[in-house]
Amino acid sequence: MDQSEQPSITDPDFAQQVQKLHQLTVYGRWLFVTFLWLIIAPVCLWDLRSEISLWQQYFTWVAVRYGLIYHPLSTLGLSFCIAMTVSVLVWQSRNILIGLPQDEKERLEKQVCRIRQQGPTHPLWKLICQ
Repeated sequence: MDQSEQPSITDPDFAQQVQKLHQLTVYGRWLFVTFLWLIIAPVCLWDLRSEISLWQQYFTWVAVRYGLIYHPLSTLGLSFCIAMTVSVLVWQSRNILIGLPQDEKERLEKQVCRIRQQGPTHPLWKLICQ
């Protein structure tokens, strides 16, 4: 696609399509975080069920520490769920408060151009361009 075929950034349809793609990105990230909390977190918590019952009876931070140390896979799984949730929250908060960074805007614009160029055969065509 040469410069003459590039859509203008001031084109309202193009700007709206970029916004739709950004919204899909946000939904996709939150869907991934939801998937983690629905699939990985219950398995990790199930592995920690004996420790959790102990914590309910005699809660101390030492008990929590040793419970997590002796269940490294569960700790890793829960840490991953928490880390992904926090990272998506920070990413989305930054985008809301400061706005999208320029390189992110350019990436979205290039992706919209590729979707337009490929046409109806692209999986996101119906969601973005119609």
